[in-house]
Amino acid sequence: MGTYFTKRPMLDSQEVVNLVKQKAFPLKSKADLNPLIERIGDARIVMLGEATHGTHEYYQWRAHISRKLIEEKGFSFIAVEGDWPDCYRLNRFVKGYDTNSKSTFQVLHAFNRWPTWMWANWEIVALADWMQLHNKRLAKSNKIGFYGLDVYSLWESMDSIIQYLKKTDPAALKIAEEAFRCFEPYRIDEGRSYAKSTLFVPEACQQEVVRLLQEIQHRLPRYNTDHEHVFNVEQNAVVVKNAETYYRAMIKGGSRSWNIRDRHMADTLDRLLLFHGSGSKAIVWAHNTHVGDARATDMTEDGLFNIGELARLRYQKEVVLVGFGAYKGTVTAGHSWGAPMHSMIIPEAEAGSWEYLLHQSGEENKLLLMDDFINNNVLMENHIGHRAIGVVYNAQYERYGNYVPTILPLRYDAFIYLDETHALHPLHMKPDGNQMPETYPFGV
Repeated sequence: MGTYFTKRPMLDSQEVVNLVKQKAFPLKSKADLNPLIERIGDARIVMLGEATHGTHEYYQWRAHISRKLIEEKGFSFIAVEGDWPDCYRLNRFVKGYDTNSKSTFQVLHAFNRWPTWMWANWEIVALADWMQLHNKRLAKSNKIGFYGLDVYSLWESMDSIIQYLKKTDPAALKIAEEAFRCFEPYRIDEGRSYAKSTLFVPEACQQEVVRLLQEIQHRLPRYNTDHEHVFNVEQNAVVVKNAETYYRAMIKGGSRSWNIRDRHMADTLDRLLLFHGSGSKAIVWAHNTHVGDARATDMTEDGLFNIGELARLRYQKEVVLVGFGAYKGTVTAGHSWGAPMHSMIIPEAEAGSWEYLLHQSGEENKLLLMDDFINNNVLMENHIGHRAIGVVYNAQYERYGNYVPTILPLRYDAFIYLDETHALHPLHMKPDGNQMPETYPFGV
């Protein structure tokens, strides 16, 4: 993705600053979210982004918005950029179906795939504790769910399928074990060696996972156990099939693996909405690069699309996309893939970037509704750099790789700007994993 520079050199930055001063809503407390809730209206899908995967305030504000949507507008579930098996265990716990786990902390501490801090953090503990209490007052059919949209969990999903079929369908179990044996030699490095093997054997385990999915879908009507568990086993089979496709594409580089992943997330969202019924409503938590419409960025030049774009195409005005950004702060991230997590300094945003311009318009936190900006030609003509930080971060290189040229009024329906943010609070702390933050459960 591109640098922070605008694609057009004639941007009048002062015009942007003045417009923000005129149109932005101050954001000091939960009550200041009301204009956003009104903008959401009767939308069926609300996607809540984040500019990093390790910022306390992004999780905190998304939790506030999600609670209001659940309490005031009857939203059915939260679906996140996380692994299906791990999130499904949390889903069962917050619904009161898991009687073995003693606490939300215990369930989330079991999230052990790097980057653990994305979902194994105190911010999600606070949200899940609230969900559990909220669900106690609801009938079984109305309990609020928590699900993972991602495609990475090939082996975890395979394990889940095998454990389910051991109890319910020994005949189908044999097919699952065949697929498992095909992948087993590659388990040690989470798919990298499997991806390399497909260079020499293009089909590799492809036939096994397709057969497994077909067999499970064929036999689903026979499974008369817990209705959600039946959905779970089919979804795990879908994950295994798409993960195999993802890993084969990953080794070739380019846009293909990204698009397979976001297509899987979009399809999983569709399946969840269908499972929850015609009146169901979904809240999605994912990074801005997935939530914000890719067509309003330079991502399209690389052949990339994302779940936000796909949702707009499929559901049109029933979708509201909300982005987040900050001027400076700290973030939890690693210096390389698989590296230890650290609290890192996020420097002040680069001059000319969206974050810089929003800071210039005043240091207070702000809510921008894009209906108020979409008629401005300056904003619609210029791709302005918008900071994006992932799980790997090195501040010294951010100018050249962490800014996505963006037409903000087209990328989102609303945008929340936070002037200074702080690193989130991971559960997997060493030496003691139970270091509850003093401010827990994070009231505003």
